[in-house]
Amino acid sequence: MIDGVHEVMTAYLDHLAVERGTARNTLESYRRDLRRYAAHLEAEGVGRLDDVTEALVGDFLASLREEGLAASSAARTLVAVRGLHRFAHREGLVGHDPAREVHPPAPPRRLPKALPVDDVLRLLDTPGDTPAALRDRALLELLYSSGARISEVVGLDVDDVDAVERTVLLDGKGGKQRLVPVGRPALAALDAYLVRARPTFAKRANPALFLNVRGGRLSRQSAWQVLKTAAERAGITAEVSPHTLRHSFATHLLEGGADVRVVQELLGHASVTTTQVYTLVTVTTLREVYAVAHPRSTGGPGSPHG
Repeated sequence: MIDGVHEVMTAYLDHLAVERGTARNTLESYRRDLRRYAAHLEAEGVGRLDDVTEALVGDFLASLREEGLAASSAARTLVAVRGLHRFAHREGLVGHDPAREVHPPAPPRRLPKALPVDDVLRLLDTPGDTPAALRDRALLELLYSSGARISEVVGLDVDDVDAVERTVLLDGKGGKQRLVPVGRPALAALDAYLVRARPTFAKRANPALFLNVRGGRLSRQSAWQVLKTAAERAGITAEVSPHTLRHSFATHLLEGGADVRVVQELLGHASVTTTQVYTLVTVTTLREVYAVAHPRSTGGPGSPHG
């Protein structure tokens, strides 16, 4: 029975080429990856595949990352190594598969970049006094002031805004509702829209807060277009997505000294991390921290009340 590393490698690559019809470029990539693996095993004094342990496979994966190999490249190499051990075990060449429980490194999560406060203020400075301009200004102010998702804001009804308590009731994911403080500039923009603009859109009875020109509820796509247009007008060259203002909201709060658990509650996340216990924060605490940490919680620089 063959169980030498190089012999099994050759048999595995022949199997891929002949029986699986693997493309030539893929085969060459596998060959390079497996040669690197064989060199690692040789350096560890392992000459038989049956002597490889799960720890050795894990050490090899760690060595790839230490060499500066990208997570995607390390994952591709591990695919070749796992395929080799799976083949050897299935063919009865070895008695176990030590790579089965070794998983590729997770690629780093790419969060959208937060806009600087000055960029946000330029984006919120929607010129004009038309009904559409008033609506768009209120929409953008509310998105940044509340940290809400675009889908949550366009889903708001007029009655969900409490101007006296300075809060807005958002319907989040999974049907979970949360009460979020709203800054004075956003409330002022909402008041201007409700008094001077929304009646011109309201062709019929509709509880929706934000209406389109036909009197229906503003769509998520239309709200996104409002954001994109505002970013272009403000000369913002960074990529702006529906999540940009939400991420900027959270980042600016944390930079202002807000506790991560407060930001967690404001964003409607179930937990800070998968291992951290969810912490309830009272609405009073939310409002107090929000007032101190959020750049647009009260009339300040760049706001209509500053």
